Amino acid sequence: MTALTLNLNSVIKLTREQFYQLCKENPDLKLERNAEGELIIMPPTGGETGKSNSTINAQIWFWNDQNQLGEVFDSSTGFTLPSGADRSPDVSWVEKSRWDALTKEQKEKFIPLCPDFVIEILSPNDSLKKTQDKMQEYIENGCRLGWLINRKKQEVEIYRPGQDVEVLKSPQTISGENVLPGFVLNIQRIW
Repeated sequence: MTALTLNLNSVIKLTREQFYQLCKENPDLKLERNAEGELIIMPPTGGETGKSNSTINAQIWFWNDQNQLGEVFDSSTGFTLPSGADRSPDVSWVEKSRWDALTKEQKEKFIPLCPDFVIEILSPNDSLKKTQDKMQEYIENGCRLGWLINRKKQEVEIYRPGQDVEVLKSPQTISGENVLPGFVLNIQRIW
């Protein structure tokens, strides 16, 4: 099952608060919203994708727990990007000062900023092109580093502001560079 996109703009243009309430009232659905206001209904992930997501999230969480440089979020966390899109990356991280600058209410709802770091894991039914477009959207909205992990091809696409996408074929590790200083993802367990 692939993601389903609904354009309801001719009927209703959901405000940020209405979209949040829609998600809250339908917790069994994973919803995103693009900058044009279209709703994207995401299917649940399969076992291998979910396992990979947990493995990656755990590695980043342990690094962050030791370094205390920010906050790590899982795939159920919503972010409202500056463009107005509402996205939920598979794994994300926000630098501490940016997180601490948010109010308690902002932290409770969809986080009103773009993460500093995101990972998307390409599921077997995901469109590569749409996922690449989503990665570009993160970068255009202030993300400093992004990884698109394609387990089937054993490739990682690395997204950085102002640079061409770098493609790594069957890497054993990936560096968090200056965004996640000292972090190195052991990706061997993902393949």
